[in-house]
Order: sequence, then C-alpha cells, then structure tokens
Amino acid sequence: MAFSSNMVISPRKLRYDVYSYSYEQDSKTPLVISVLASLIERTLARNERIGRKCGLNNVNHNGSKTRGRVFDCNETPDMNIQSYLERIFRYTKAGPSVYVVAYVYIDRFCRSLPEFRITGRNVHRLLITTIMVASKYVEDMNYRNSYFARVGGVTTKEMNTLELEFLFLMNFKLHVNVSVFESYCCHLEREVSIGGGYHIEKTLRCAEEIKSQQRGYSQIARISL
Repeated sequence: MAFSSNMVISPRKLRYDVYSYSYEQDSKTPLVISVLASLIERTLARNERIGRKCGLNNVNHNGSKTRGRVFDCNETPDMNIQSYLERIFRYTKAGPSVYVVAYVYIDRFCRSLPEFRITGRNVHRLLITTIMVASKYVEDMNYRNSYFARVGGVTTKEMNTLELEFLFLMNFKLHVNVSVFESYCCHLEREVSIGGGYHIEKTLRCAEEIKSQQRGYSQIARISL
C-alpha cells in the first residue's frame, strides 16, 4: 500500500519528528508507523498473490501446519495495519525505535521460518507480540502483558502464549546491535525516498508517566482478534 497522496513526508519533517519526539509534548503518531504500515501492507499483498497462485495457506508440502500457526486468528480482523499500529501507539506510547526493533524481529522471524507467510489472519497478533517484546528490549519502563493484551485485542492468556512461542521460535535471539538497527532505519528511510540522516533515537519514558497512563486502563476501547 502506497502512502496516500495527501500525506507528504519530507526529510526535514521526518527528521524533526524523530529527533524531537517527546512523550510529554507530542501526541501525534510517529511517522515511522506509517512507513512500517506501508511495508507490511505490501508484504501482505505480495503473500496473498503468492497464496492464490500456489494454493498456500500456512501449510507445508506435507500438509502439516507450520510452527507459526499460533498467530492465526479464527477470522481476518477488519482493522487495517495503519489503524492497528496507531491504536498500539495511542495506548502504549511506544517510541519510534520500538517499531524499528519490532520490524527487525519480524524480519528475523520470517527468515527463521521460511514456511511462514504474513497474512491477514496472523499479522495483527504478530505485530502486537513483536512490539511488546521490542518495547521490553528498548524501554526502561513497560506495561504488563495484560495491558498489551487489551490494547492488542487478545486475552492475557493468549498474549502470554504468543510471547512464549515467539521467543522460542526466535531461539531468544533478540539482541539488536547498533549497525543492525541503523541498517533497518536506512531501509525504512529508503521507503520514503529520503537520502541519509534518518536515525531513530531511543526515547524512554519515566515511571510517573507510566503510572498516569495505567490509570486510564479502563478507558481503552475494546477490540477482539
């Protein structure tokens, strides 16, 4: 999915958003979310074409289920990727670097499970899981799994299972060094045709902000995957 015609992302605007991002002052959605949503949407479209052509539905040549089926929903959620990522940001305020690390994890996950394909039935659960794990890796303060579960539209039991399955399928390879982080930033940078300078800072939240946001737990709009 390409960016909408009325959404102009200039290098200056993107860099300002990244370098000047503040949890206390900024309520707008980081631009990296739109870039990531575009990449995921294109991946979905490509995999759907491959699936129609080859008759694939997360099943290998022997007819057995792939290890990634834990992320499948019973039905395809009607919330698009952009809206889902914006929802996660609105309720968790995960910083731009969290989404970059989540993107790294998604790429590693797909490489480690070549039979796995991102589809409309598994993408939402994969996103909430990778973002939660990435947030724990990047941020100093984090919400509980039960909070991420409510934001993501799954039960706490499902969230715990998804996290555990993801960690084992990844062989707990969660470390992202500076060079890897920068290489994925550059890839996102190329997505919007920006030449150089797109660096996403690790922005951390203070404990008081976490506590104040947790007080609004009951006000989260419910969704179900």
